[in-house]
Amino acid sequence: MTIIRLDPNDSLPLIHQITHGIKALIDNRAIRSGTRMPSIRNFASDHDISRFTVVQAYDRLVAMGYLNSKLGSGFYVSARPKPRATTEIGKLDDSIDVAWLLRNALEDRTSKTMPGAWWLPASWMEETGIQKSLRQLSLKHGEFFTAYGTPAGYQPLRELLQGKLSAIGVSAETTQIVLTSGVTHAMDLITRYFVQPGDTVLVDDPGFFILFGGLKSFGAKIVGVPWNHDGPDIPTMEGLIKEHRPRIFFTNTVLHNPTGVSISQSVAYRMLQLAEKYDMILVEDDIYGDFHPSKITRLATLDQLDRVIYVSSFSKTISASLRVGYFACKKELAASLCDMKLLTGLTTSEVSERIIYQLLSGGHYRKHLDKLRLRLQEIRSATIARLEKMGFAIYLEPEGGMFIWVKLNDGINMDTLAAQAAREGVMLAPGNVFRPHQEPSQWLRFNVAHCENEATFEILSRIVGGNSA
Repeated sequence: MTIIRLDPNDSLPLIHQITHGIKALIDNRAIRSGTRMPSIRNFASDHDISRFTVVQAYDRLVAMGYLNSKLGSGFYVSARPKPRATTEIGKLDDSIDVAWLLRNALEDRTSKTMPGAWWLPASWMEETGIQKSLRQLSLKHGEFFTAYGTPAGYQPLRELLQGKLSAIGVSAETTQIVLTSGVTHAMDLITRYFVQPGDTVLVDDPGFFILFGGLKSFGAKIVGVPWNHDGPDIPTMEGLIKEHRPRIFFTNTVLHNPTGVSISQSVAYRMLQLAEKYDMILVEDDIYGDFHPSKITRLATLDQLDRVIYVSSFSKTISASLRVGYFACKKELAASLCDMKLLTGLTTSEVSERIIYQLLSGGHYRKHLDKLRLRLQEIRSATIARLEKMGFAIYLEPEGGMFIWVKLNDGINMDTLAAQAAREGVMLAPGNVFRPHQEPSQWLRFNVAHCENEATFEILSRIVGGNSA
């Protein structure tokens, strides 16, 4: 007996036809919770398809929460899943979860100190340069003020980015570069293109929680690759690849968020070898790379955009409000991802792209970065000294950037610490939010750029002392 209709001539693969068809039946309650599904053999026979195809489809439905497998008995319909929403992802309790961190970080920034933030203070950013660029732009005439931009983004900026990539050893044509509304937008486009519901995707563990939320909202099964002092743990990474056969790995390689460490060249080579061996794409998030004080290994440099999609942005160094980012990859893939950009959001803001271009083209950006790196180095050393005095252990002192990864030697619960600090106006970033499934963690991420306020350490010292008593 056939329960869904399959069309072998449809462009949609049979695995997806089965997945979508059964999912729709369950969502519409045509198949009730607890119903036993046809066996793999019977389903394959009734629909005249291979058992392997049915196995893959059932496995995806299990990963999505629509079916559950009972050893020796078969597959059964699970309780109807709740609608997916990024605000529900990884929820632990009412005080510490991803949504809690985002709300506390972005809603009311004037009444709290923000050592858990992932951006620089407004006073550190290049407001004067942006204002000057806006004035210059306002004197020009053109439809860029009112019309859509071009599909891949402002051509002169892409040409400038071609040179920026060349400076880190990546050779790319402008046709390989597409502008986006920041790194999050780029990651969203890549996810839409590569990831189907139920697919396994590798991510850093720890890593950035917004990426995890985005992947889960697409129905991906995310699996964390542990980070060491020099990048992903290679033996574990290969074991996870063999077990899950992922198509893609999202990783942040330079001044990694949240640990602050950077990938070594030997680890980078091994990652590329594994990507080649197991036919996998590596998405390299280099959003913090400009903070590094010296030339450092990138996957894209070694790979030359063969299996690597390189992603970056100016939201951390120039302006989060302008939202200008980009990705670079193979020419054919860039064209496909550009089409995805058009289908999901049309074009990006040419006004913002022109402002960024003006800031980058006049040498102003280089001087701005030099000041930021020096200021971060000074405050980072002072912050580490103060935290160590309070009893925190440093994971590894970073070579640059804004993040340090710390824990308390006496094992104080970081969720409790963060909740207590929040009640006193100090927003911390507890380590569990950086785990793929918000697993428990004894770590905290500090943004040193937000650690100049004396009151922050007074409050923190009192809370740590109270928990230690």
